[in-house]
Amino acid sequence: MISYNTKDWFTFIFRFHKAETFRTLLPIMFAIGVYAALIGYAEVEYWKLSENSYVKNITIMHGMLGFVISLLLVFRTNTAYDRWWEGRKLWGSLVNNSRNFSIKLSAILEDENDKHFFRKIIPSYANVLQKHLKNEDTAKQLFEDLDLEIDHHKHKPNQVAMLMFQKINELYVAKKITGDQLIILNAEIQSFSEVCGACERIKNTPIPYSYSAFIKKFIFFYVMTLPFGYSFSLGYYVAPVVVFIFYVLASLELIAEEIEDPFGGDVNDLPTKKISEKIKSGELELDDITIELFSNNLDKLGP
Repeated sequence: MISYNTKDWFTFIFRFHKAETFRTLLPIMFAIGVYAALIGYAEVEYWKLSENSYVKNITIMHGMLGFVISLLLVFRTNTAYDRWWEGRKLWGSLVNNSRNFSIKLSAILEDENDKHFFRKIIPSYANVLQKHLKNEDTAKQLFEDLDLEIDHHKHKPNQVAMLMFQKINELYVAKKITGDQLIILNAEIQSFSEVCGACERIKNTPIPYSYSAFIKKFIFFYVMTLPFGYSFSLGYYVAPVVVFIFYVLASLELIAEEIEDPFGGDVNDLPTKKISEKIKSGELELDDITIELFSNNLDKLGP
């Protein structure tokens, strides 16, 4: 994900980032510019169509369809952004759930070995989830003395959640936690699976193919017919005008394509790896806070 200053207009206008659609569309824009110039030349110089030609009236169709294509692209980009923002909210929930789970375990558990287990496995859930959403292989996660084996043929995040619940159940059987505490901790583990399921819903449910294909065809035929009507009034200037119109319409579609899957590897996708590392660093900070509070309580008790 790109970090930038939203108030820096000069950089936005005159700098072309690799994530921008201009570079992607440049070859097609060049071809459309040549095509529009050829159509303009044919109508003005070769065919020498008069001002009363019916071809000139094709601009009426563009005026009517321009409103329709605008509505379609607005709906398309809004739908894609809603998916992107929902993914961000889900990963924000995962961060908060991990912190809440760690805080409750730090207060409930007394055995340092048990705390160490959860201190390592809670961040591993976010790490495994972000690789699962990107379809990356996760052979073995090593966290110092904790080895986490992942079976590729089974649901990877669920395997980590199952290990956490098994440990919680062992603590309950060993009388290290009460039944009420078991219910509280079980709800925290359940929230992890709910986040995973919601992320998978976004990942595995793309925009319907018919809708996406129709918009692309609509943009193509709309742009390709523009030179026929506007060559009469614009002449050879129809080429840059058509290229600019294509750039605007196609860019909106490309942006929607990129952000509709927020868990991919594009530069504008969610920084899930960075968020998972943040969860891991948060666990270490929480551990330091717990040690500091424990030391302060000992100091208050005195010798």
